[in-house]
Amino acid sequence: MGDMDAAGAFSRRRRATFAAGRGTCVQPTNVKCLSASQLSVAADRKSDSEACKVDRLLETARPTAKCDKKKRNNDINDRLSCHKPQESLLTSSSGFSNYRGILNWCVVMLVLSNARLFLENLLRYGVLVDPIQVISLFLKDPYSWPAACLVIVSNAFIMVALYTERQLSKGSFSERVGFLLHSVNLTVMLTFPAAVVLLVPSTTPVGGAFALGTYTILFLKLYSYKDVNMWCRELSTIKAKKLARSLSCPSSKYPNGDDQKVCYPGNLTIKDLYYFTFAPTLCYELNFPRSPKIRMSFLLRRLFEMLFLIQMLVGLTQQWMIPIIQSSMKPLEDMDLSRMTERLLRLAVPNHLLWLIFFYWFFHSSLNFTAELLRFGDRQFYKDWWNSESVTYFWQNWNIPVHKWCLRHFYKPLLRRGFSKIISQSAVFFLSAFFHEYLVSVPLRMFRLWAFMGMMAQLPLAWFVGHNLRGNYGNAAVWISLIIGQPFAILMYVHDYYVLNYRQETN
Repeated sequence: MGDMDAAGAFSRRRRATFAAGRGTCVQPTNVKCLSASQLSVAADRKSDSEACKVDRLLETARPTAKCDKKKRNNDINDRLSCHKPQESLLTSSSGFSNYRGILNWCVVMLVLSNARLFLENLLRYGVLVDPIQVISLFLKDPYSWPAACLVIVSNAFIMVALYTERQLSKGSFSERVGFLLHSVNLTVMLTFPAAVVLLVPSTTPVGGAFALGTYTILFLKLYSYKDVNMWCRELSTIKAKKLARSLSCPSSKYPNGDDQKVCYPGNLTIKDLYYFTFAPTLCYELNFPRSPKIRMSFLLRRLFEMLFLIQMLVGLTQQWMIPIIQSSMKPLEDMDLSRMTERLLRLAVPNHLLWLIFFYWFFHSSLNFTAELLRFGDRQFYKDWWNSESVTYFWQNWNIPVHKWCLRHFYKPLLRRGFSKIISQSAVFFLSAFFHEYLVSVPLRMFRLWAFMGMMAQLPLAWFVGHNLRGNYGNAAVWISLIIGQPFAILMYVHDYYVLNYRQETN
C-alpha cells in the first residue's frame, strides 16, 4: 500500500514536470520547479524567433539577389547601348534654349554684310562726311536763329501755367476760369511755334523740328502739371490725406537728407516747376524718387556715348542714307515699281541701323545723363520692346515716358468717362498720329499725312498680328513693320519735298 502511494506520487511529479515544459505547469510544488519551467519556455521562444528571423532573411535575400542580377544586366546594357529617347535640339519640345552661337553668327554676318556695303559706298561716292555742313541744317542766316528764339519764348508758357495754378490754389480763380486759361495756354503752345515755322523763311526743317519737338514735350508736361494739381485740390476739398513730395530737397532716407517735404500748394514754385521741366519724364508727381548722389563715372560714360553716337548718326546719314535717297528720286518719278522696291530695300538697312542708334542715344544715353545730373531716380525709360510679339506690346514698351503719359492722362480718363477699351486705344493712336504728323509736316511745310496714316495703320496691323500670329511669328511681324515701314514713309516725304522745292529749280 505504501509502495503504491510512492509510485503514484512519482508519476504525478513527472506529469507536472512535463506540463511545465509545455508551458502548462499545474500548481508547482516549489520555486525550483517554477524557474526551470520558465527557462524551458524562454528557450523554446528564442528558438522560434531565430527560426522566424532566418526565414525572413531568406525571403528578403531572394528578391535582393534578383535585383542585383537585374541591375548588373542593366549596367551591361547601358554600357553597350548608345541610344535613348530624345528630341532634336531645334525642335520646340526639346527644351533647348542656348542659341548663343547662332546669335554670334548672325552678328558676324551682319557686320560683314554691312562692311561690304560701306566699302562699296566709299568706292562709289568717296568720303561725304562733312561736320561743317551740319550747321547749315540749323541755320540759313547766321544772324537769324528762329528755332532758338522759339525755345526761349517757351518760358512764357511755363510762367502762365504756374501763375494760373497759384491763383487756383488761393481761390482767386474758379475751376472753370482756370480750365479756360490752361486750355488757351496749351492751344497757343501748339499753334504759335507752328505758325512761326511756316511763316519765317529762315527756319530750316531741322531747326523747326527741334523747336516743335521742344514745344510738344512741354505741352505734355504742362498738361500733366495741370491735371495733378487739380487732383490735389480735389483731395484737399474732401479733407483727404495731404500728398507730399521731396522735390529737389534730399529725402531723409538718403545721405545729407532731412524730413522736409513739400505739400500742396507749397509745390507751386518756380524751382519745382523747372525741375519738372528738365526732368526726364512727362508725368508730374508729388513725390519724385531721388537717387542718393551723382555718380561722376556714370555721368561721364553717358556723356561720351552722347557725343560719339551723335557724330556717328550724322556721318552715317551723310555717307550712307543721302546717296540712296538721291538715287531713289528717279524711280519714284517714273513710278518704276521694281526699282522703287530695290531702293526701298537698300534704304531699309541703313535707316534701321540709324533708328537703333538713335534709340540708344536718346532713351539710354541722353535720358540717363539728364536723370543722373538731376538725381532723378526712375530710370525705366524703355522695356524689352525687342521681344514684342504684338504691335501693342511694342508701343507700350519702347517709349515708357510717353506710354505712362497716355495711360495716365488720356486712356484711363476716357475709360472713366464710359468709353470702351477699343475706342480709347484708337483715340490714343489718333493722338500719337497727330503729333507724328505735326512734327514732320510742319517743319517740311507740306501736308501729305504719310506719318499720320502710318500710325493709324498700326491699328489693323495690331489686330491682325494679335489674332493670327503668336510667338516668334508675331515678333518677326513687328520687326518687319519697323524695318520696312519707316523707310517707306521717309521715301514718300523726301520725294514730295524734292518735287515741291527742287524740281522747278532743276527744270
